[in-house]
Amino acid sequence: MDIFDRRILRALQKDSQRPIAELARDIGLSTSACHRRIKLLEENGLIRGYAAQIDRTALGLKLQVFVEITLSSQAREVLEAFETAVTRFDDILECHLTSGHADYILRVVARDMNDYADIHRECLSRLPNVASMQTIFTLRPVQQWRGYPIRDAD
Repeated sequence: MDIFDRRILRALQKDSQRPIAELARDIGLSTSACHRRIKLLEENGLIRGYAAQIDRTALGLKLQVFVEITLSSQAREVLEAFETAVTRFDDILECHLTSGHADYILRVVARDMNDYADIHRECLSRLPNVASMQTIFTLRPVQQWRGYPIRDAD
C-alpha cells in the first residue's frame, strides 16, 4: 500500500459517494488510475463494502447501552454456544470477546427504557451460560466513529 492507496482509503471513509473523478483530482491521480486502485483495494479485501451512515436517533433509537457479560465457564463449548446465540438477535449490534473482568461486551440500541427492558427480557436473558450481566448506559457520545486511522508509512 502506498501513499495514494492510503489517501483513497482516508477519502472513502469520509465520503464513499464522491465521484471518482473528484476523488482522483483531490489525491493527485488520473480517474482511470484511481478507479483501478479502488478495484484492487476491494479485491484485496481492504475495502469490504460501502454503507450509509444512519443517524440512530432519527430512527427513534435514542438509548445506546453496552452490556458486559460474564459466562459461567471458559470452556470452548460454552463460548461457542454463547457466540452462536448472540448472532440470532438483531438487537445485539456488536459483540466483542474481551479480556478483563467481563468475557464479552455487547452494544445494543433501543427506543427507550421500556424498549430496552423488552430487549433484556426477550433477548439478553435468553443468552446461554450467562453468570452475570452489567448494563452501562451511555449519556452522550463524546467522539463518534470516524473510521480507522490510516497512517503514512514510516
